Amino acid sequence: MYDLHTRRRALALVAQGHSLNSVSKQTGISRWCLRAWQQRLHPAQRRSTAPCERCSSLPQPPADPAAYTYLLGLYLGDGCISAVGRTHSLRIACADAWPGLIGACERAMRLVRPQNKVFRVQRPGCTYVTAFSNHWLCLFPQHGPGRKHQRRIALTPWQQEIVEVHPWELVRGLVHSDGCRITNWATRMVGGQRKRYEYPRYFFANKSEDILNLYCRTLDALGVQWKAARQSNRAHNISVARRASVALMDAHVGPKW
Repeated sequence: MYDLHTRRRALALVAQGHSLNSVSKQTGISRWCLRAWQQRLHPAQRRSTAPCERCSSLPQPPADPAAYTYLLGLYLGDGCISAVGRTHSLRIACADAWPGLIGACERAMRLVRPQNKVFRVQRPGCTYVTAFSNHWLCLFPQHGPGRKHQRRIALTPWQQEIVEVHPWELVRGLVHSDGCRITNWATRMVGGQRKRYEYPRYFFANKSEDILNLYCRTLDALGVQWKAARQSNRAHNISVARRASVALMDAHVGPKW
């Protein structure tokens, strides 16, 4: 049996983002015991639950639709929802090379579920931004068994209404998860001399046809011209290279940092 102080200390370490394995080594408490405390919602970690706009008697859009739309883009790109005991965790993988992305993801998650804690869990080369809530399935009905590119991905009518109001937030979330802004170059003969020209372009790659179609339809609605190409790893690559379209993307999306 462990006293309340020991339980609070162990659960505090877990809340700070430490893995159950590392907390077990530090405290001598088994991972099974730590997990059981989480699943039973021990009083040391019990707190009031936030209401859910989607499963209330009169469903409403999320409290911050713009932040939700950005988080939706991140989830469709590099996110997953997992069952953890009696609740669910939303986890977004963010590369450590882009600390601004990690911060933007954490802010969006806090705005969508302001009464749920958000954690950063460090892994080699990346940081998982994670929050636990019973309502992630209400907010992201695209969750299901298997990988996203192996199942149907479609927005619900209420999600589509939000995306139509905040289309750039969806594009920004998708690009920040599975896209990039790079500088291409080409050479051309001018006056008998070969000159080098550089120009920026955006790429978005994903194996899911549904997610690619959602991205391209949103670009079409925004007046952004794009071009598709297939890569050797069987992921589809969407390119935006026209000057006017790149200018639009720069104004509303911008490079990751």
